[in-house]
Amino acid sequence: MSQTAILVKEKGVVRIDKPFDFMCSQLRNGRYKVTIERYTEPRTISQNALMWLWFTCIEQETGTDKQDVHDYYCNLFLRRMAVINGKETVIAGSTSRLNTLQMTDFLNKVKADAATELGISLPLPDDLYYQEFINEYKYRR
Repeated sequence: MSQTAILVKEKGVVRIDKPFDFMCSQLRNGRYKVTIERYTEPRTISQNALMWLWFTCIEQETGTDKQDVHDYYCNLFLRRMAVINGKETVIAGSTSRLNTLQMTDFLNKVKADAATELGISLPLPDDLYYQEFINEYKYRR
C-alpha cells in the first residue's frame, strides 16, 4: 500500500494536501522509503486537441492518414530502447503518457519538423491566423 501527497512550496512555506502523520498511520507495519519528486501535470486536453488538429492538417496536405502521422512522430521523437526477453528493441512511446512539459517539447519538435521537412506551417493558439487554421481543419476529422 502506498500513499501519495502533494507538497507545495511557496515563499518558503511548505503546504501538504494531507496530514503526513495521518498518511503514515494508514500504512502497514514495515519499512518504507519516502521519495520527493517534482510534480508535473499530465498533458492537457488542449495540447492533445492541438496535436490532432495539426495531424489533420498534415493529413490533408500530404494525403497521409493522421493516425500514421501520429505514429510516425511518436516513433521519431518518443522512441526508446527496451530489453525484452534479453533482446534490445526499439519501442515507440505514446503521447498519452507525457506530462505538460514533455508534450510541449513533442509539439515543438513536430512543428519544426513539419516546417522543415514538409513545408507546412503549424500555428500555435496565440498566433494571428490560428482561428482561420481551426476553421480550415477542425471539422475535417
